[in-house]
Amino acid sequence: MNSTTGISRRSSLALLAGAMVAAQSAAAAGRPPKFGPATPFSWDVLVARAQALAGRRYVPRPHAPDFAPNFDAATQRAYGAAERLAGFVRLMPVTHLAREAVALNLVEGGMARPLLAANGLFAGNNATDPAGFRVLNPNLAGDWLAFLGASYFRAVGPQDQYGLSARGIAVDTGLDGPEEFPSFTEFWIEAASPGRLRVHALLDGASVTGAFAFDCALTPEGVTQAVRSSLFFRRDIRRLGIAPATSMFWYDQNDRRVATDWRPEIHDSDGLAIWSGSGERIWRPLANPPHPRTVSFRADGVKGFGLIQRDQRFADYQDDGAFYDRRPSLWIEPVGDWGKGSVLLYEMPTDSETNDNIVAFWHSDQPARAGERRDFAYRLRWMSQDPFDGNAARVVDNWSGAAGIPGGDTIPGARKYVVDFEGKALAGLDRQSGVEAVVNVAKPALLAVAAYPLARQSGRWRVTLDIRTDASNPKDLRLFLRHNNSALSETLIEPLSS
Repeated sequence: MNSTTGISRRSSLALLAGAMVAAQSAAAAGRPPKFGPATPFSWDVLVARAQALAGRRYVPRPHAPDFAPNFDAATQRAYGAAERLAGFVRLMPVTHLAREAVALNLVEGGMARPLLAANGLFAGNNATDPAGFRVLNPNLAGDWLAFLGASYFRAVGPQDQYGLSARGIAVDTGLDGPEEFPSFTEFWIEAASPGRLRVHALLDGASVTGAFAFDCALTPEGVTQAVRSSLFFRRDIRRLGIAPATSMFWYDQNDRRVATDWRPEIHDSDGLAIWSGSGERIWRPLANPPHPRTVSFRADGVKGFGLIQRDQRFADYQDDGAFYDRRPSLWIEPVGDWGKGSVLLYEMPTDSETNDNIVAFWHSDQPARAGERRDFAYRLRWMSQDPFDGNAARVVDNWSGAAGIPGGDTIPGARKYVVDFEGKALAGLDRQSGVEAVVNVAKPALLAVAAYPLARQSGRWRVTLDIRTDASNPKDLRLFLRHNNSALSETLIEPLSS
């Protein structure tokens, strides 16, 4: 789905009031009312409800009886002419993939009115229930935010393109046994102005309930969301993922062994970025592994992390339909100190661009126990700029291949790694400046290492490494550039081939 930003200054409160009046008029005309009586609503009310729900037995939601049987039917119901809620909200129908209906409420002045019947809110006057909703641009052309399915939601970046998704919570991702997918079962929508929206949500699952608040804004730099959550645990959770991001990585220029498509690269994100509490900036390129794997990065007092689409060159994708070069990055910034924990990256194999196979989230050292409450606050930034923009150099390309001098004999049992760095910190430095590549692989496994500026490429340096794969090596390669005992670049962490 694409979105084009427009400008409008109509009062959304007036639009909300108009929706209420329209509902009353519909009732007067003999049609079922759309909204029920207003009741007081606040954050404290929602938290109390989530806490009370955690004390009760979990009851899965039933499937809605009337659903869109396929993608085309769902599109016809969601995108044709129909009424809007709060001026800019369009409903998404239950489908064969999202069979559970959600409850919706409109909030104004601290009072919430529940949606009782969705008459006129779907195209073609179809009688169906909502599974979620999307938020239209101020000019009503395209949308910039959507909540649909379990606790999933997503937003556009400044290039008006959807890509990866976020979730309210992740439960037991990457462990043996089934993953649990708690759901947002009810929403409260409060419009502030065109391009701004506050959404509250009630989370319910077999192991956890929760209250969530999202203050959402559409800006020229992309969508920002201030998130607040209170979680209550029905039972112990082995792996609780906070602020999870979910994406797709099929292949890129570094490894096309699984590529069956003609396009040079296909991915929604190409790396995990982490700004650790110590100040180190880490870049881990994503991969499509032959088997599922989980990688942990120490992140005590983490300052930020996210799944990034760093490569934004159309020529690297050659896709004028999916527009992978326009897909946004998602950067998560904790508010306050989350304490001791790690950022976990889970990668699964995929042979298609239609399957999300990447998940990243923060995981506390303290296990989640039944009866506990935990509160978190963070900011989500859906953007195209890199979160590490600044003086520090960043990894802009990396490749691997046979070790040895190009054109000469290859070195058996060894692999060559080539990494390009680019950034302001490298400008003006040359081969005599004393720049060195700091790598965690030592001799005899490290056969050769070189760091040098690329000819006719201002501020761009290349590091080449020949590493024996049959020697005793660390599991991952760690590499950064240093000058006068100070880091010039972020740290690349990449699995070593065996």
